[in-house]
Amino acid sequence: MKLDANGINFLSELEGLELKAYKCSAGVWTIGLGNTFYSDGSKVKQGDVITKKDAYDLFHLIAIKFEKAINENVKVNLNQNQFNSLFCFVYNIGITGFKNSTLLRYVNLNPNDGNIAKQFLRWNKIAGKESKGLTNRRIKESALYFKK
Repeated sequence: MKLDANGINFLSELEGLELKAYKCSAGVWTIGLGNTFYSDGSKVKQGDVITKKDAYDLFHLIAIKFEKAINENVKVNLNQNQFNSLFCFVYNIGITGFKNSTLLRYVNLNPNDGNIAKQFLRWNKIAGKESKGLTNRRIKESALYFKK
C-alpha cells in the first residue's frame, strides 16, 4: 500500500509546513513536513531554508521508506485509513520504534481490536514526560485508524 492524497493532507495537518528550520518539541532541528534530515542523509541544521516544492519533494523521497516499513511489518490487510494512520504514526516515532511496538503486535493479531487505540496513546511522551501535543496527535491518528 501507499500513502494516498488524504493521508498526505492528514500528515500535513499534523506536521505543518515549515520552510525555515526550527527546533521541534524534542529539540531536534526540523524543516518542511517534519523532516529532520535530507535525502542525502545530512541533518537539518539551524538557518536552513527550503522552498515549498523542495519540502514536498523531500517528503515524497523519504515517504517510500516509511511505506516499505509498514508493508513489510504489517502482516494483515489494512484499509486505506488504517494505512494512512500508521504511516503518520511511524513517520513520527520512527521505523525502529514501530517495529518493536506493542501497537504493531496488536495490529498483526487483529487490526480491528479496540485496544489499538490505547497503544497509540502510549506514544505521547518526550523525554519521559507526557506531551499534550503528542497526546492530541495520537488521538487524531487513532481516530483515523478506526474511521470507516
